[in-house]
Amino acid sequence: MKSNKAVVKVMQPKADEESIAPLIREVLGKLGEDPRREGLERTPERVDKALKFLTSGYRMDVHKIVNGALYEVKYDEMVVVKDIEFFSLCEHHMLPFFGKMHVAYLPKSKVIGLSKIPRIVDAFARRLQIQERLTQEVAQTIQEIVDPVGVGVICEARHFCMMMRGVEKQHSGAMTSAMLGAFRTRKETRDEFLALVNHRGNGF
Repeated sequence: MKSNKAVVKVMQPKADEESIAPLIREVLGKLGEDPRREGLERTPERVDKALKFLTSGYRMDVHKIVNGALYEVKYDEMVVVKDIEFFSLCEHHMLPFFGKMHVAYLPKSKVIGLSKIPRIVDAFARRLQIQERLTQEVAQTIQEIVDPVGVGVICEARHFCMMMRGVEKQHSGAMTSAMLGAFRTRKETRDEFLALVNHRGNGF
């Protein structure tokens, strides 16, 4: 498996990239709109702010997100955090895709604070992405940071680039998975993961 060092690299914006509002104003004009009209006058600044938030993952460091929240525990059963909601932007058309992710790992000697897993998902989702890579990045990062016996990630998403354009299929969805360590080599581990993900009971 390739090292994940490059994946977790934090990217800092250049000084001349601080505002894209002038570029958005130019795009509006090229689309045939009048960027000076009342409804669009402040749109470039709003788009600039929105895109900076939606791509804030480039400036997130997952090691700082975890912030040492790793704990030595004698626990060797599966840990699952499921139905983690996320949204992202497709790198091909910059249209949204959104859905939920299920993350599991088998501890070796350490567990990670549960709230850190959704934060790791957000760090990679808030970038220009494809679903397949997002799924792999989350799995590889958990593997690197926690060093468990194995990691399993399942991602379910709907893509606006399929719903609003192209094939225009509003009810289609995509599922991807990444299985590392025991989740790849042991069928019983994968089966347990799938059973826990599909289980619905007591409000969960």
